[in-house]
Amino acid sequence: MPGYEVTEPRLRCVLPFEAAPAEVRLLRRTVVKQLSRWGTPVAADEAELLVTELATNVVKHVGEGASATLILEWRGERLRLEVHDKSQVVPSLKTTGCDEECGRGLHLLAALAVDWGTVLTAMGKAVWCEISMSARHACQRIERAVEALEKYEGVGGGVAPPGRRRDAGLEESAIELIADLLHWTAACGRDPEDILDRAQMHYQAEADAA
Repeated sequence: MPGYEVTEPRLRCVLPFEAAPAEVRLLRRTVVKQLSRWGTPVAADEAELLVTELATNVVKHVGEGASATLILEWRGERLRLEVHDKSQVVPSLKTTGCDEECGRGLHLLAALAVDWGTVLTAMGKAVWCEISMSARHACQRIERAVEALEKYEGVGGGVAPPGRRRDAGLEESAIELIADLLHWTAACGRDPEDILDRAQMHYQAEADAA
């Protein structure tokens, strides 16, 4: 992989799969089992969600039945996921409307991953992302949440001063943001309750590991 030098010990697992819904479900379970064997349960929920998106994109945009490969690599404080397929059409992150399927997975990738990208290979392309395994990951999540809420609150008309009024303002912004995200989810044909359940699973897994 260009620009990806290995300078420290790593764990690596290569999983060939066929682009089909049943295979994606099997791949997801296999990834969770593999991470458990490596002793990295804290990353299992995020990895499961990202692997689902990466593999599903192969089904949608390369074609059902296409051969592909998932590579898991744990190196230091990051877990790297790569999905290789035989298409050289590189996906791009762009603003999507509610009726557009293409692009949503990449927005999720950008939101959950520490870093991500695509690269052309001799056989096609690889889409990769990295998940943080460090102790600062939870702190980074909180920092990102506060930053997002402050921006969201600003759109609604100013930022409240520090103190209880400030905390109440951020709490109200959080409720409004979650509600808006659920409206967006429903408008895009997704199940809001399923999204909430998955978010709760991610939170609980990290809280249990803290």
